Amino acid sequence: MTTTQGFGAVRRDRTWMVALAASMWGTSALMREPLLGMGFPASMIVLAEHVVLVLCLIPWLAPAVRAFARASASAKTSVVVIGAGSSALATTLFTAAFGVGDPITPQVLQKLQPVFALLLAVVLLGERLRRRFWLFAVPEVAGAWLLAFPAPLDVDVRSAEAAVLAVGAAALWAAGTVLGRRVSAELSATEVTALRFGFGLLAMLVIVTVKGDWTSLQTQELSLRALVLVVLLALVPGLLALRLYYQGLQSTPASRATLAELAFPVTAAAVGVLVLGRTLASSQWLGFAVVLLSVTALVLHESGSRRPAVAAPDRADDAVRVG
Repeated sequence: MTTTQGFGAVRRDRTWMVALAASMWGTSALMREPLLGMGFPASMIVLAEHVVLVLCLIPWLAPAVRAFARASASAKTSVVVIGAGSSALATTLFTAAFGVGDPITPQVLQKLQPVFALLLAVVLLGERLRRRFWLFAVPEVAGAWLLAFPAPLDVDVRSAEAAVLAVGAAALWAAGTVLGRRVSAELSATEVTALRFGFGLLAMLVIVTVKGDWTSLQTQELSLRALVLVVLLALVPGLLALRLYYQGLQSTPASRATLAELAFPVTAAAVGVLVLGRTLASSQWLGFAVVLLSVTALVLHESGSRRPAVAAPDRADDAVRVG
């Protein structure tokens, strides 16, 4: 399909790829919860995850560092924020939220993340939201709210700590979405992925040291099961999902991508019910259906419409020049 270049054009839209990557993130609970149950601190789980990822990316790390050295100052800053903030710190906060004891609270971040991301996309990337955008945005955010809380009109977050962790992760991941779109103008998806986890590993070493979590290695037995879970966590919702994600961001405006990411709580809910034995209230099933249908409708609309809901340049480098 060919169309004209510029704002509003439809050109190799990859919203579906972002949604697929977000769906893969929703499987992380299968690995994170058992690891937390074994007594490992959240920071050590994320550190181990980054070690595996960097080892897998060693062949691409040196070329990525060279590309980073040639990049502009703003791109370098964005990559460091993505690695240290969106990868290391946000994932640590998210994993810690699971360990607080409320399995629903982490889903809040999928309700708040689009709010942060939309504001950043407009300010940093010059994206414009047409009126029809809200036909997708409002149902998706409402559906995410219904899915997050069993009693949507009587929200009782059982732990203030979990709420703070979730909000912090939401803001950092939203920044990662927008900055990832911005740096894709100068760096390839493979380079951004390698640099994200490289800087993420450095940040995790600092976080673990500051928290004093190295002592957990002396008190917790590193079993074969724990090792397998860490490797799966790193490769599936980590490496594979992020590679698809950054590939998709090269042709997907950040405003649209952040809504496609709401596929995450849909998958997380499905995993919770089908695998982890949890139950959903009737309102949560309604939210599940609303988010699923809204994300699907957004993907179909943006890939086939001559007048998409998000007015943005086709290419990330054009977005940077506009922004």
